[in-house]
Amino acid sequence: MNHPIRIGIVGAGNNTRNRHIPGFRAIDGVELTAVVNSTPESTRKAAEEFGIPHACGDWRELVARDDIDAVLIGTWPYLHCDVTCAALAAGKHVLCEARMACNADEARRMLNASRQRPDLVAQIVPSPFGLQFHEFVLGLLADGFLGELRELVVIGATDLWMNASQPLHWRQETQFSGLNVLALGILHEAAMRWTPPTTRVFAQTALFETTRPRSQRSPKTNADIPDSVQIVTQLAGGARGLYHLSGVAAHGPGHQIHLYGSRGTIKLLVSPQEKLLIGRAGDAELREPEIPAVQCGGWRVEAEFIGAIRGEEDVKFTDFATGVRYMEFAEAVHRSAAESRPVELTQ
Repeated sequence: MNHPIRIGIVGAGNNTRNRHIPGFRAIDGVELTAVVNSTPESTRKAAEEFGIPHACGDWRELVARDDIDAVLIGTWPYLHCDVTCAALAAGKHVLCEARMACNADEARRMLNASRQRPDLVAQIVPSPFGLQFHEFVLGLLADGFLGELRELVVIGATDLWMNASQPLHWRQETQFSGLNVLALGILHEAAMRWTPPTTRVFAQTALFETTRPRSQRSPKTNADIPDSVQIVTQLAGGARGLYHLSGVAAHGPGHQIHLYGSRGTIKLLVSPQEKLLIGRAGDAELREPEIPAVQCGGWRVEAEFIGAIRGEEDVKFTDFATGVRYMEFAEAVHRSAAESRPVELTQ
């Protein structure tokens, strides 16, 4: 592609402003051409703030523009499927914010739309958890550091939704967030990179803080997404998994992923600062390993997207097929909790 890659932005929220716009601006030959946000006023402000020449009236207008090569979808999940499918049909490359969609059916529709246009790049913004350690952990696993994986523990327990006097967040409403619950998707996606596929889930959920104000001065309204989730899983090969997700855990342990094997342990601690701890059976305690510079990763989502468009690399974090798998997991959790039974997953 000889001309600059021209980006249209649908949804200029925090992640778009803090990560994607700076990421694209740092790449030579990339232009931010058009933007549309949730209201005409916020669209105009975003265009002025970031020097984007075209402020569009709605996302359909942006997707139809002839001077757009790629679309960044930074909206809430309820729009991801419609905008993605329309953008791909219009011949635009797509970088879609996580979570991929509201449910597995929408995710599969997005995957099918991308397969109809194999000439276009279709990428989901990945879970950032563990990216800096990814290659190092893969090396440990390949060298047999863990031995046989026996247990996976995934923790995402915080006090994010503890204060019921705070206004209802879009992540607490199914109409905007779909079946995505707390940090389930973002943690499971990270765990998927280092573990065999999940084959079975048995989940229970609870909603302890059922009502919240719509805004600081409005009457209370109903939340409908659980603020507490526990899951027992089985993985291909026989390992077992245990998930604890909560938004109402005062002094909770934060976000963590543990891998326990027959020969060793690997722990990713996400907050307050990412840390990798490893240890072999018989060691006195876990330790932070020295990671060679060549194995240190990090956030390069925008560079990977542009590199894939230019034919310089393939999408690694995260392709649509991977997004479908974590949405199928999220939906299986929802079904299991709703029906009080285990749900099988086909991989």
